[in-house]
Amino acid sequence: MGLRENAAAAAGRTLDDEQHHSPADAEDTAPLPDPMADYEPGDNDPDMVPVHLAWLRVRRDIRAIGKGELYNQSGTRFNFRGVDTVVNVFGPVTLKHGVHVMSSKVEATYGTKNTKSGGTMRECSVLVTWTILGPMGDTFTLQTMGEALDTADKSTTKAQSVALRTLLLGFGLTPTHDTDPDADRIERGVEAPARSAESYRDEILDKKTSQGRLQQIGYELANLRMLNTKVPNETNELETLDALGQRIYKERAAGGGA
Repeated sequence: MGLRENAAAAAGRTLDDEQHHSPADAEDTAPLPDPMADYEPGDNDPDMVPVHLAWLRVRRDIRAIGKGELYNQSGTRFNFRGVDTVVNVFGPVTLKHGVHVMSSKVEATYGTKNTKSGGTMRECSVLVTWTILGPMGDTFTLQTMGEALDTADKSTTKAQSVALRTLLLGFGLTPTHDTDPDADRIERGVEAPARSAESYRDEILDKKTSQGRLQQIGYELANLRMLNTKVPNETNELETLDALGQRIYKERAAGGGA
């Protein structure tokens, strides 16, 4: 009789019993712990809602991102929304609602392009699979593509940045509130602005407006070129929306506001 058999006999068991009731089997059948079992919401925590509802709330808070940046090179001129601007707007709002945007898979292909000066640029095309994680831990996946050229080693990074911008603007259905260039202006007239300066003032002064929302308002005003618009403040003195927003933000930060 071997050592394992002697130990089993001393414990009143057989080797067959140990094989049918091994610790490994017990671990396989034990229920997994619930990661949210001891969760207690804090004052600044997002609402525990499904991911599709959290994403809807992000879209609702974003409202619009204007084309505030200008490309003007080699005779080509147009306005656009850069990836930094888009991320700066989406970042605080996704944080507010507990939404995480993560690239879970990147498929890249490469090529080369010749420049007019005889140089070579590296071309990268990426297909990115994104995982959108909500505050409750549930997810959904989306895919976008991006393309970029670069003379050095930045084409992959640039292409992924384009894919991220496409994700946030496309699946966020984020409008610009710019006038449609194909619109018949004689019949349709000039489109009214999305919001008035007074409505932004009222929201800034509202004590229920969080510090995160105050930052978001700053991005919106920059995109709408309304930062220097003057409005009567709480003491009926004229103050720019930019100065008003920064002052209220600092006052609430000093007072421990959310």
